Amino acid sequence: MVDRPLVLRKFAELERHLAQIQEITPITVEAYSKDWKVQRVAERTLQIMIELCADIANHVISDKGYRVPVSYADTFKVLKEEGLLHGELQEAMEKMAKFRNILVHHYDRIEPSIMVDILNHRLKDFLRYREAILSCL
Repeated sequence: MVDRPLVLRKFAELERHLAQIQEITPITVEAYSKDWKVQRVAERTLQIMIELCADIANHVISDKGYRVPVSYADTFKVLKEEGLLHGELQEAMEKMAKFRNILVHHYDRIEPSIMVDILNHRLKDFLRYREAILSCL
């Protein structure tokens, strides 16, 4: 059985981080590119938010006995396979998980336009994810 209080605590933490990151949005590519402090806050906060979503997914997967995911991105595929996420939301969260790898491992310099697009247009995916998971618990 899923530990609902644990999941709710993690979602409360996600919401705190979301409120913090929204303090710097909306933002332009130019403004983002010129401010290393905003970059640092945005990148680290986004990383934490993505990891919280993956932690929640892994908790649900483990408690429900679903197949073991092979990566951060795969956790969201498992949730789709089990009917907890629909295709578009699963794809959005999978992209976030892959972007988390770029943030953490610095495969490349972080492209400001991608960060700004996420900050200005994709943060709502975290709320959609929360609603999808909570509706299944």
